[in-house]
Amino acid sequence: MNKHNLELLGLEEGATREQVEEAYSSLKAKLSEDRFLDGEAGNEAARRLTKIKVAYDELLSEFAELERGDGIDGEGSAYAKVEELIKSGDLAEAQRILDMFNERGAQWHYLQSVVFYRKNWINESKKQLEIAMRLDGENQKYKEAYEKLNEKIKYDASRQGANAENNSAYRAQDMNGAYSDNQMGGSFCASCAECCALNACINCLCNGCCR
Repeated sequence: MNKHNLELLGLEEGATREQVEEAYSSLKAKLSEDRFLDGEAGNEAARRLTKIKVAYDELLSEFAELERGDGIDGEGSAYAKVEELIKSGDLAEAQRILDMFNERGAQWHYLQSVVFYRKNWINESKKQLEIAMRLDGENQKYKEAYEKLNEKIKYDASRQGANAENNSAYRAQDMNGAYSDNQMGGSFCASCAECCALNACINCLCNGCCR
C-alpha cells in the first residue's frame, strides 16, 4: 500500500480496506464542513478534501489489484504470494494478505486452512477446509487434505488415550515394581514414526498449494 496515501488518511501500513473506507468517510465528513469556513481555513480544508479523495481512490485501486492478483512483486497472483509466504514460514504476512480479500472463494478458504494448520490450530483448519469443499466439491486436493487431516485428528485422539493408559500403567508399576516392554515405552518409536509419517503426508498436501 502507498505509505503517503495511508498517512493522508491517518493510517499505517497494513491497514485493511475497511479501515481505509472508515478513515476516508470520517475525514470527508469533517472536511466537507470545514471547507465553508472563512479565509485560509476553508481553502485548506478544500485542498485536503481533494487530496484524501485521490489517496482513497488510489488505495482502493491497490486493493482491487491485490484481489485480482496483479502486480504483487511479479508473482502473478495474490494467492501465489500467499502460497510463497506460507512456504517461507511468514504466516503473519500471509494472513495479512488473506485478510485484505473481500471475496473469499474456495481457494481462499483452503489457504486459510493451511495457515491455521501451520499454526497448529487444527479445528479451525478443519472448518476452513469444509467450507472450501462446499464451495468447490470437485477439488481433489481439498478432499485429500481433509481426509489426511481427519486421520491426524483421530491419531492424536488415540495417542492421548494411549498416553492416559500408560500413565495409569506407570502408576501401577510404582506400586508393584513390575515393568513390561510396553510399559517402559517399547512401542514409542513405532508410534512416533507413524505420527511423523502422517504429519509429513499432511504437510505435503499443504505444500501442494504452493505449486
